[in-house]
Amino acid sequence: MTIPLPSESPQQAAPAVPDAASLALRAVHRAASELRRGTPVLLRGPDQPLILAAAETVGARGLAEIAGLARTPPVLLLAPARAAAVAPTPALRPVQGPEEAAIALRLPPALLAPEALRSLADPTAERLLPEGRRPERGPAPGLAGAALALAKLGRLLPALVAAPAREGPALLRHDLLSVEAADVLAYPATAATSLRRVAEAAVPLEAAPDARIVAFRAADGGIEHLAILVGRPEAATGAAPLARMHSECFTGDLLGSLRCDCGPQLQGAIARMAAEGMGVLLYLAQEGRGIGLVNKLRAYALQDAGLDTLDANRALGWGADERSFLVAATMLQQLGIERVRLLTNNPEKLRALAACGIAVEGREAHAFAPNGVNDGYLETKARRFGHLLA
Repeated sequence: MTIPLPSESPQQAAPAVPDAASLALRAVHRAASELRRGTPVLLRGPDQPLILAAAETVGARGLAEIAGLARTPPVLLLAPARAAAVAPTPALRPVQGPEEAAIALRLPPALLAPEALRSLADPTAERLLPEGRRPERGPAPGLAGAALALAKLGRLLPALVAAPAREGPALLRHDLLSVEAADVLAYPATAATSLRRVAEAAVPLEAAPDARIVAFRAADGGIEHLAILVGRPEAATGAAPLARMHSECFTGDLLGSLRCDCGPQLQGAIARMAAEGMGVLLYLAQEGRGIGLVNKLRAYALQDAGLDTLDANRALGWGADERSFLVAATMLQQLGIERVRLLTNNPEKLRALAACGIAVEGREAHAFAPNGVNDGYLETKARRFGHLLA
């Protein structure tokens, strides 16, 4: 019997050709990964292209590469809240009207060094800045907002060394990864809508023996989101099934941290779905309201110094809540679940899911009593995030 070689197999299919959206997603994903490694990337758009690197990861080699390709001296791009702390001058005081997406600080040579940049980027850093002239505000480049967005996609502090790049042979020789600013800004929505089911298995749980886990992956091959299905919520014919959007929490879900209420919410949701006979819990890879585990730990350090959850996120340069609930809506649609009763205390989740095309037929309260450690955390949820905990 002759076994045909792969090239001879009549059933061998030609490899799929990625579409333009998938290619754009991959380029953004790769650019964010380059920043995490400390490698400069090129950001292109309608304005001058920017060569940029993450302040918390760039080393001497990356800084030298930027200096050699820059048209003007590099600046440090920061979110407004962090810039105000680093350079508290009258020019950086809050003003009326829309907040700027990013602020550029001109740095003296002593601050254009890896350790100094990390101190400027990270409010939890204990290193002292060198003596000398302090940063001064300068004009932010047109692509500054997209640059900070790219850092956030890499779960990095939104702090970047950036300079307009000199086009020409030198830039080509360095062969920097190039990404379009428009693709960076569109990434969250594009990645969410590209989610597809990639694996499914029965996983009996202690509180819900009839449970399955379905994994979803975006077209860029990034981190997976999971759906935990109890019973058959996709086949519900009477009342809409229970659903919960639960952002992953390593400290609370896995370690049982007392700083939050995530662990009780996770286990309580599964138990309640089992009691009803069906439900779906969407376990979203959006740790720390979308800032990632490392930044959540930094936020914890700032909370220990006196800030609340919201102000700690802002001090790091992040927004109060960076999550995208379009991810959850896409997963529900892929599962064939078009209507739900949402298990949540967060009114914003109700609005967001409904805006994404899911029929939210009711809210089911999901509050747990404070434990003596998370009292302030829960109070902040109610007072500053509008959660319905009473």
